[in-house]
Amino acid sequence: MFDIGVNLTSSQFAKDYADVVVRAREAGVNGMLLTGTNQHESEQALRMARELTNCWSTAGVHPHDSHCWDDRVAEAIYALASQPEVVAIGECGLDFNRNYSTPQAQEAAFSAQLAMAARLSMPVFLHCRDAHSRFMTLLEPWLDKLPGAVVHCFTGTREEMQQCIDRGLYIGITGWVCDERRGLELRELLPFIPAERLMIETDAPWLLPRDIRPKPASRRNEPALLRHILERVAYWRGETPDALESITDANVRAFFGISF
Repeated sequence: MFDIGVNLTSSQFAKDYADVVVRAREAGVNGMLLTGTNQHESEQALRMARELTNCWSTAGVHPHDSHCWDDRVAEAIYALASQPEVVAIGECGLDFNRNYSTPQAQEAAFSAQLAMAARLSMPVFLHCRDAHSRFMTLLEPWLDKLPGAVVHCFTGTREEMQQCIDRGLYIGITGWVCDERRGLELRELLPFIPAERLMIETDAPWLLPRDIRPKPASRRNEPALLRHILERVAYWRGETPDALESITDANVRAFFGISF
């Protein structure tokens, strides 16, 4: 199994991130993508990827941090993205749900990172929440210039999902789908995602699957819980966990150009 979304730079993991990785390995997670969401965390994710076996990282600026985007940050992200352990630009995109940065700042940072990814011939690790129409409008002109794009933690509608698939995007599924309150619509969409476009992730320490028992004492999510997500997704898709693991691992290898 490969977890394409681990926020190992989170302060929740500051004291025990090495133990978190050990537990993940023991649970059958053979590799992880460590997410960068701003310059500092992208630098930190790269250091961790160099330290840990079968870990890679992204470099980018999350829509929440888009107000920090400037020429200096752009140069730093470009330098990070040129390192071999960094295999995607992101997490970048649009989030009009919270608007921690203005829509204008988000769009400027997103467009700049798409241009950077195209220049570097790197895939993009994308974030979209309550912004699908504008997100696709900005992304569309770059799709034929990018080697790949994955919508991390997809939570949209069936129409939005189909549009992403029609445009060649990959879909990342998290433990959101295990939430009986807000994950039911996404659960119904799972059978319609082509297997060759699907990836799985925890988004740890966030999005602890609500149906997991017993719940961890820390109440945080960990990559060690990826197996639970894999098994639930496989069940709702009518597949075996082994079959889903095989295809999603193959997707990761092809998309990011890595071996694990």
